[in-house]
Amino acid sequence: MLTFNIRGENIEVTEALRLYTEKKIGKLERYFSHIPNVVAHVNLKVYPDKNAKVEVTIPLPFVVLRAEETTSDLYGSIDLVIDKLERQIRKYKTKIQKKYREQNLMFDTPLSTQQPTEIDSDTLEIARIKRIPFKPMDSEEAILQMNLLGHDFFAYIDIETEDMCVVYRRKDGKYGLIEADR
Repeated sequence: MLTFNIRGENIEVTEALRLYTEKKIGKLERYFSHIPNVVAHVNLKVYPDKNAKVEVTIPLPFVVLRAEETTSDLYGSIDLVIDKLERQIRKYKTKIQKKYREQNLMFDTPLSTQQPTEIDSDTLEIARIKRIPFKPMDSEEAILQMNLLGHDFFAYIDIETEDMCVVYRRKDGKYGLIEADR
């Protein structure tokens, strides 16, 4: 069942806006209706230049879906962000189904990461701590998850070695892998 956490920044979330958002995002439920208690986190922002930004994050057992869109029309931004999420779901499902059909393996839940911790160069003070569950997966699935989240790196537990690994996007557009050395 899909539930919503809708928040507005510099905008009042009216009943009409809430209903429109829930209706549009609710259409995604058909892709993961077999999963109970899915929460869609929606952040609606309006900037002084009248641009409207919509951010949607949906943490699922198999992937964290995240998309954002900024346009001059709030409702248009909602429509575009839903299109992005549907493309992500189809891409992820196709890739994972193909891979695991070939390998005939079950897979566990990927994790969600945040941006790297910000560090003050003078005091080396940690500005934020984020605790996340690490789930077993292979490097290909970690790269897919990293790209879906729009991050430059992704930490995970290797499904074969059970070591912590990090995949990252290199400046040349290729990917790198950091493995634990025991």
